[in-house]
Amino acid sequence: MHLVSFDIFRTLGFPNTTVVKPDQFLRHKALLREADWVLFPEYWQLNALVHGLKCRVFPSIASYRIGHDKIEMTRAFQTVAPEHTPWTWIEANGPVEREMIWDTMTHPFVAKLPKASMGEGVWLIETRADWRRYCECTDVLYAQEYLPLDRDARIVVIGDRVLTAYWRTQADQGFYNNVARGGRIDSSPVPKVMTDLALRLARELEVDHAGFDIALVEGYPYVLEFNRLFGNQGLGQGTDMQGAILGYLRRQTEPRDPDGPVDPRPLWPVAV
Repeated sequence: MHLVSFDIFRTLGFPNTTVVKPDQFLRHKALLREADWVLFPEYWQLNALVHGLKCRVFPSIASYRIGHDKIEMTRAFQTVAPEHTPWTWIEANGPVEREMIWDTMTHPFVAKLPKASMGEGVWLIETRADWRRYCECTDVLYAQEYLPLDRDARIVVIGDRVLTAYWRTQADQGFYNNVARGGRIDSSPVPKVMTDLALRLARELEVDHAGFDIALVEGYPYVLEFNRLFGNQGLGQGTDMQGAILGYLRRQTEPRDPDGPVDPRPLWPVAV
């Protein structure tokens, strides 16, 4: 299995892998056409690689396109798992829409920018001044119900299995659970109902490399978002990212026996 990677750090130590700089990909068209898989291209390369050079890319096309925009992501969640998606209102940013959302939402509520990560571009809206400041920063209004949480779970899915799952507790300033914003990692077991939801979403949406953020409210799981390129702060000593990725790529490359056994077990122990 010959691989071409555009991310030297995420594929460090991968066997039989050629690393190419993203901005030089047009110089290596023959190499890319012959590769079994092309790993971690930039988003702007996707159409050229998939439709122009007919490359098989990892992460999947869905991982890129759904994970690129919170609005598209939320609509995908609402399509396949509306019962596990917080109530969300998405509108064009106009004066009528601003007032309609402000008057309708239960306060406080959460507002987000369509494209942001690591806790950036997320507001807790408590006052009209908060709402006004948010509205001045975005073309599209994204308002979501506030869930009373002191933690959420990061569930990492590689391929068709859960690689690891851990809790992220709230930062000292409150509201944010993101490790990049001061949240802390808790390695207590994550309930199976949460990991099952992450795996269900990944399979139905054809997402094969993602860190899903899932909240638990009175025992019921809600999906907040996923990150295609997630941080490694919470990946423990038992995590074998390289082995998980290579194993998945091999399974996708090799012909499958439809009558053969299927191993549904996650790679990481989870709470029942």
